[in-house]
Amino acid sequence: MKIPREIINGIYIFLGIAAFFLLLEVLNLAHLFYLRLLNVLFIFYGVNRTLKMNLADGKNSFVPNAISAMVTSFTGVVISIIALLIYSYAKGGDKYVKSLSEAFMFGGEPSVATYSLCLFFEGTASCIIVTLLLMLYWNNKYKAD
Repeated sequence: MKIPREIINGIYIFLGIAAFFLLLEVLNLAHLFYLRLLNVLFIFYGVNRTLKMNLADGKNSFVPNAISAMVTSFTGVVISIIALLIYSYAKGGDKYVKSLSEAFMFGGEPSVATYSLCLFFEGTASCIIVTLLLMLYWNNKYKAD
């Protein structure tokens, strides 16, 4: 069974994001929220890689490539959030999430589930934006539908 490129590139997105956040933890820079925003670069990389692979295989229809790009980015985000859930509970659960939320956009005392759900919606928005931007970038490579 061959694993689809969308899943493979989604895993690459996850690996990049995971390595980046673990590096921030090791360097004690996790409290700098603006560094956390750089994770979108890994989403750009994975989605762009999928689109390049599709074009190399002669798949140049706009809509199927847009769906492929969305599946890639969404896969990376979902795996990353699942990993964050596991990591958060391993580091202390709600207490760990509270330390994250102090430097980020959450007020009050969010639970692990609330924090993950909010990141899911933020990640979904990122998926849509990245997909639209890269589809606009690669627009001249696709035949008209």
